Amino acid sequence: MAHLFPLLVALVVTSYSPVGSQACDLAQNHGQLNRNTLVLLHQMRRISPFLCLKDRRNFRFPQEMMEGSQVQKAQAMSVFHEMLQQIFNLFHTEHSSAAWNTTLLDQLHAGLHQQLAHLETCLVQVMGEGDSAGVIRSPALTLRRYFQGIQLYLKEKKYSDCAWEVVRVEILRSLFLSTNLQERLRSKDGDLGSS
Repeated sequence: MAHLFPLLVALVVTSYSPVGSQACDLAQNHGQLNRNTLVLLHQMRRISPFLCLKDRRNFRFPQEMMEGSQVQKAQAMSVFHEMLQQIFNLFHTEHSSAAWNTTLLDQLHAGLHQQLAHLETCLVQVMGEGDSAGVIRSPALTLRRYFQGIQLYLKEKKYSDCAWEVVRVEILRSLFLSTNLQERLRSKDGDLGSS
């Protein structure tokens, strides 16, 4: 029951905040939530990454999705949504519960859930504006492959503390890159949510 409380809080907050309304202000709402997620992931550090240098791996983050100058609004939202969904899935397992501080993990789950709900609202609005679903499928498949590689790595390393630390740092890096894309799009477009 203790694990359900943060989720219930997130649902209540979502229903009474701009996330639950028709507003789709990614620049303000999603940006702040993403920064909160980055802070939580930083706080979750249990061991020094320097102790885990031998366990490092290049997961080959699909950085091209974050660097395109012609990234469409629907595609950017799709990338953010898929990333957050995969991060939520990764940190919402029995193995992750054993590896991390449960209070921080519960806060991470609640924050990710709130971001996902907000992005789903935004995606519905953007798709209603005429963007095609084909634009969304390709990045989602690429990101799923990336996260499958991370899951296989954890399994190979038997979910060791160092393996989780390497993954935590990788997730921080990927979220940081997505935040940079949001900033570029906001400065280019004014706001991802505006039409």
